[in-house]
Amino acid sequence: MAGRGIKGSGPLVIAEGMQEAQMYEVVRVSDRKLIGEIIEIRGDRASIQVYEETSGLGPGEPVYTTGESLSVELAPGLIESIFDGIQRPLDVVRSAAGDHITRGIDVEKLNKSRKWNFVPKVQKGDKVSFGDIVGIVNETSIVEHKIMVPYGVEGTIEEIQSGDYTIVDTIAKINTGNGIKEVQMLQKWPVRRGRPYKQKLSPTQPLITGQRVIDTFFPVAKGGTACIPGPFGSGKTVVQHQLAKWADAEIVVYVGCGERGNEMTDVLMEFPELKDPKTGEPLMKRTVLIANTSDMPVAAREASIYTGITIAEYFRDMGYSVALMADSTSRWAEALREMSGRLEEMPGEEGYPAYLGSKAAEFYERAGRVLCAGSADREGTITAVGAVSPPGGDLSEPVTQATLRIVKVFWGLDAALAYRRHFPAINWLQSYSLYEDRLGDWFAKEVSNDWGNYRIEAFRLLQEEAGLQEIVRLVGLDALSIKDKFTLETARSIREDYLHQNAFHDVDTYASIQKQFRMLKLILMFHNEGQKVLSEGAFFKDLTNLPVRERIAKSKLILENNLAEFDNIEADIRKEVASTLTNGGM
Repeated sequence: MAGRGIKGSGPLVIAEGMQEAQMYEVVRVSDRKLIGEIIEIRGDRASIQVYEETSGLGPGEPVYTTGESLSVELAPGLIESIFDGIQRPLDVVRSAAGDHITRGIDVEKLNKSRKWNFVPKVQKGDKVSFGDIVGIVNETSIVEHKIMVPYGVEGTIEEIQSGDYTIVDTIAKINTGNGIKEVQMLQKWPVRRGRPYKQKLSPTQPLITGQRVIDTFFPVAKGGTACIPGPFGSGKTVVQHQLAKWADAEIVVYVGCGERGNEMTDVLMEFPELKDPKTGEPLMKRTVLIANTSDMPVAAREASIYTGITIAEYFRDMGYSVALMADSTSRWAEALREMSGRLEEMPGEEGYPAYLGSKAAEFYERAGRVLCAGSADREGTITAVGAVSPPGGDLSEPVTQATLRIVKVFWGLDAALAYRRHFPAINWLQSYSLYEDRLGDWFAKEVSNDWGNYRIEAFRLLQEEAGLQEIVRLVGLDALSIKDKFTLETARSIREDYLHQNAFHDVDTYASIQKQFRMLKLILMFHNEGQKVLSEGAFFKDLTNLPVRERIAKSKLILENNLAEFDNIEADIRKEVASTLTNGGM
């Protein structure tokens, strides 16, 4: 025993006799061995945030130090797992204790008895250093788990194994010059410290999500950061689910931080049923889920974010593209506020701690595109997408503003759009992406040189529509010219036929970047051709009633393997628009 508790306030326990303790050291509180972490030290007194329910604790409870930081275990077995905020596997907890997590329950974070087939990638005599890959394990049918040299180890391979081993068996021995270092598949890493890399690189490639409003207008880069603020019911979780399902990332880490239990249940029930569009395998075969619902101890919310980003960094170091979804960082900030209040720290705006901004930056800055550690040049990326739940949809509140100062993409959800059943309810007049210029070359090369022009033209029409709608509200539709009325029609087509996307439709749920380009090209071609014939005397009514307009609207349902159908629609646009001139003047 290192100390004893003298005061408790919810998840905060004050202990004395802690002279030997260190900041962020993990401790065990009471004889129930509740997991806690030291977050403040004053003299021989330590403030401990306990990651479990503290009811029933009283003064004099023993506090045991461990000498370790809060860490995650990194090894084969992470993929397909569902953990709580401090990496306890929920299926193992349920087997041991039932549907509710029993206080003080101690289970293995990863299965240490299961054997994995280890295939070596180095041989005796090879020189290796931190980050070098010594072998691989086929963790799932999709993910090749790369076993890396642990941090701080450098030397010559003395012995390398091949065959079936557990994660705690020795699979390699490295002569470091100061002795022999035994290497296992299992590594541990403290969650509050980012994993090192060689160099941080500028992101140059978009994370294609298949969601048209995102990819076309507000793209996020691989290795970028984005936030999705929006009021209750505006679709934050659905957008994140869509990103997790369809984004072209190789690994998905989904952190449910303080969300409602029924929402996390939907995630846990839905993900195992989803098919990976690239491989046809279940999506869970490249996914790690961390579930920390709103009824779980509040302090564990803070840990869950760091647990998620550390696991993401581990897969990034293998050279993978990782998408991290945090839903919702507002609940994480609320946990910070509660612990700060119990510590009697000076409150900042709306009671949040003064260090809210720096804590948020600390999290998002661990995303990025990097040159991984090791002798081989391999790149890895983490794209971090955090949902923010501002009370009443007030985007001026502290969590949203602190987040917007850090991230480069803002997908602002609009309750008015959601109430009109327009999903994704991302407001195209409020949102922005600061990656547009940096990603322009990629779109020009991989899609078309016209991509940037089409995007600007579509955005201009939507902004023009907003101005024309103000005139219509003031003086009526009849005050507009024929060409302005046609602009409104085109903008409506962009909104309803292009930006509106049905997440539950088998075809419309995802649109490749090539299909997005062809769809946008149809709408703008019809607009430009229509404006020409209107100036030459065509009737507005004849133009807006052309049969090809319905085919433009239904182009979202064209299958990805049938994009040649767009050529037929383009030909029909030219033919039908030209036919309106045969009807005579205005």
